[in-house]
Amino acid sequence: MAPRSRRLRRQGRAGYLFLAPSLLFFMVFLILPSLFAIFLSLSQWGGYDLTQIKFIGVKNYRDILNLHSTFVSPILVNTLVFAALSVILAVVGSLVVAQCIERLRFQGFWRFLYFLPVVATVVAVGNVWKMMYQPSGLINGILNLLHVNSIGFLSDPHEALPSVAVVQAWASIGAAVLILTAGIKAIDRTIYEAAEIDGANSWRTFWGITLPLLRPSLLFVFITQCIAGMQSFALIIVMTKDGGPANATNVAAFEMYQQAFRFGAWGTASAMAMVLFVIIFIITLIQLWISRRAGDDD
Repeated sequence: MAPRSRRLRRQGRAGYLFLAPSLLFFMVFLILPSLFAIFLSLSQWGGYDLTQIKFIGVKNYRDILNLHSTFVSPILVNTLVFAALSVILAVVGSLVVAQCIERLRFQGFWRFLYFLPVVATVVAVGNVWKMMYQPSGLINGILNLLHVNSIGFLSDPHEALPSVAVVQAWASIGAAVLILTAGIKAIDRTIYEAAEIDGANSWRTFWGITLPLLRPSLLFVFITQCIAGMQSFALIIVMTKDGGPANATNVAAFEMYQQAFRFGAWGTASAMAMVLFVIIFIITLIQLWISRRAGDDD
């Protein structure tokens, strides 16, 4: 037993040795920054000089979570609305596109075409849509041809947030389409053949076979799209510059950026990051719970 035990210990040490670079990377670039962010959320710091960090406890959390704080309303409200709109549009759109692609020839070409926005930079996507949203842009031009008055997509406080959410959804549909088309292809074709023999039409086949068997893929798309929507801020900067008009497009991640790099309030920004992390974590757990319960009910 002793030689075998020594051999197992040597194998264990060799395994940890091979894992060491990954564990070191994980520690330096994820664990330590996360712990530092938690500490900063309980501190007051203007940045750069570590000797100026002042521990203040939960004051940052009290400041940003009181009912009169702009972080609660409109910023967190904007964040949740923006994420909900972008997730619904992206998931429904990608599901429709994936179903259509399955019925077309040259499926690889169509998947490549829809994936292109994912490869494009946020700056390019945002600027193209910003020009299309202008009063003299393509979209308003089409509306004018249909005898509809021009819409202030980025200048009207009621239209700005949904307009940017549409762009967020459009830019992320490509990745979701790839996942959903892979999920559709993984479904056994004999199930569809049996449904056709029983007289099921396309609509009943979609609701009775495709959608239930796509649940794992849809869950993954829902969670990743929700996280991306809650964390999005680069598109806001490109399309609105300052979260305007009248804070209508100011979301949590953009406010963190402003607090840290514009106002030098790193403690406040870190507290906002922790609150956003908790919200995303809770939403993800709810999605997993709903999906698991739906699976158990089936």
